[in-house]
Parts: sequence; C-alpha cells; structure tokens
Amino acid sequence: MLRKIRDDLWETEGESPFPGLTTHAYLWTPPSGGNVLFYSTVTDADFDEIERRGGVAHQYLSHHDEAGPMVREIAKRFGSRLHAGRGDAKRIANVVDGAFWLDGRQVDENGVEVIPTPGHTSGSTCFLVRGARGERYLFTGDTIYTERDGTWAAGNLSFSDPDALASSLKLLASLRPDVVASSAAPGGVGAHDLRDGDDWAGHVRVALAGLGR
Repeated sequence: MLRKIRDDLWETEGESPFPGLTTHAYLWTPPSGGNVLFYSTVTDADFDEIERRGGVAHQYLSHHDEAGPMVREIAKRFGSRLHAGRGDAKRIANVVDGAFWLDGRQVDENGVEVIPTPGHTSGSTCFLVRGARGERYLFTGDTIYTERDGTWAAGNLSFSDPDALASSLKLLASLRPDVVASSAAPGGVGAHDLRDGDDWAGHVRVALAGLGR
C-alpha cells in the first residue's frame, strides 16, 4: 500500500531484499503529468495502486543495485522509460535494455535535476525535484541514509570509493531539501521530513565523519 508523503509524493510498501535492510521506491505525481518512479520495487504488490494514480512514465535508478527483475516488469506494465547514470551502464544493461543514460548535472525534460554523486558506485546519481508546493524532494539512493539508531551514514561498501563518496556528500550538503528519501534504509525509515529546521548539512557532516573525513 502506498504511503502519502506529500500530495504529489508516495512511498511504496517497505520490502526486505536482504535481512536487516528495508527498501522503498517513490512515486512523484507532478500536476503536469508524466509520473516518475524513483528507485525500484522488489515485488509488484503496489502496481495496482500505482496504476490508479496514473502509472509510471519514467523510472530513475540511483545505482545498479536497483536494477532487478521488477525494472522489466514496471516497463512492461506501465510502458515507462528507464533513466540511470552512465557510470553504472554496464551492470544495468545486463539486466534491462534501452535505458537512457544520464551524464553530468542537469535539469532534464521531466523536471528532474540529475546530480551525479559517484562513490557508492561509479554511476551513483541523486535526484532533486520541486514539489507541488515549492518544496524540494531529494532522492539520495544509497549515497546517504539513516542507520538503525537514526544517525546518518554514507553508503561506503567494499566496492565503493570513499574519496569520491566524500566529495559527493559535500555537494549534497550544499542543497536545501525539504524531504530526503533514500532507497535503502537499515533502520526501516526511508523518507525524512526536514521542514522543521532540521540541519541537513549537519546530517551530512555526521556521514562524512563516519568516513573519517
């Protein structure tokens, strides 16, 4: 069942592809149409409700771990077009065909600001959109998320580049999001409301400290 984050932003049901990890996808329904799904689902449990809310015209992946079998099913069900960072093209192309590869920072034709944030993977990409009430929704993938104790952490795994990740986090710290939504959440909470004066740059500094930066 979709959970309402904002009038134009919906969170899919939490799923656990691995023990101790919860993932969500996010459906953005701009008034101009052309719904966007950020990240991907593990099952088709929310497909009917997504269809009732206008389906999916475009799907954006933040990195290659999101390119599972459901990406093909989403395209088949909704006719969506896939977008992903070119740095992860080789891994993603092994799973799906016909993606639109993203290069460089830009605001695309769908109103999505594409922000390359290499580090977690070479093609990791974050996305920023302007919501219906002028709020900024930042989708961080696995670049930054909250741990079980609620602290913010960087997605530094064995295959990651910590120096590139630190640079990407510093870039994210310069943004002023109202909502931040990661794709993976060890603590179970993917979407965070920062409207009440929450210190986003401070959260990023905590993540940087976890990297020893």
